[in-house]
Amino acid sequence: MKIVVAGKGGVGKTTVSGTISRALARAGHDVLALDADTNPMLGVSLGVGPEETDLLVAVRQGLETGETEHERSTEGFVERFGRDAPDGVRLVVASRIEQANPGCMCCGVSPEGLLNELESEGKIIVGDLEAGIGTVMRLQEGQADIVLVVAQPTAKSLNIARRAVEMTDDRGGRVIVIANRVRDDEDLAVIREAVGECEMVVVPDDAAIARADREGLAAIDVDENSPGVKALVALADRLAAMAVPA
Repeated sequence: MKIVVAGKGGVGKTTVSGTISRALARAGHDVLALDADTNPMLGVSLGVGPEETDLLVAVRQGLETGETEHERSTEGFVERFGRDAPDGVRLVVASRIEQANPGCMCCGVSPEGLLNELESEGKIIVGDLEAGIGTVMRLQEGQADIVLVVAQPTAKSLNIARRAVEMTDDRGGRVIVIANRVRDDEDLAVIREAVGECEMVVVPDDAAIARADREGLAAIDVDENSPGVKALVALADRLAAMAVPA
């Protein structure tokens, strides 16, 4: 199964990506977490720490200076540019390197192209997409099984979320809206009005998640029983059930 997480920058999509990846791995699934954001911070939300995340980014950037060798196979890409995160998640930083190198998996490969190449049989791939709707616009059939659209009750966030939902619906894809940082019924009503009657998961405003963001920690390590984390773990359980063949 291939799951991608989209939304405006700052709405919490990386926290969602990291938490569901850890929860899926804890439940016994083989999880590949793909950081396809232009500001790759998924490692922090997975719990590898800011320093290790920076090192992974530096390895990718080393392609531009010649310090890192190129990789032409998908499997080699995952091995060379990845590292193991807590609970057995495999993290790969896939920030696009702007070099013309035909046939090279590590240069000039778009996130959607990499999703197409990655083999998901027997594993769950969670892709944290770049902020906005650029990658969602380019996704083709088969590149993602489920699009999680993260939204919070602000005008700019909701505009991005609405457009992402519409694009996914137009292609016949399955979309789940993550109503994030919800404080009350009014917040939820605003999000619902913007995105319509689509499938939705509500993640309440959560002090533990806010602390994780401040301190560069994984929310699931700060407090796995906090309301927001529990909502994301429950979402991971739903996603895992969808991945099981009927």
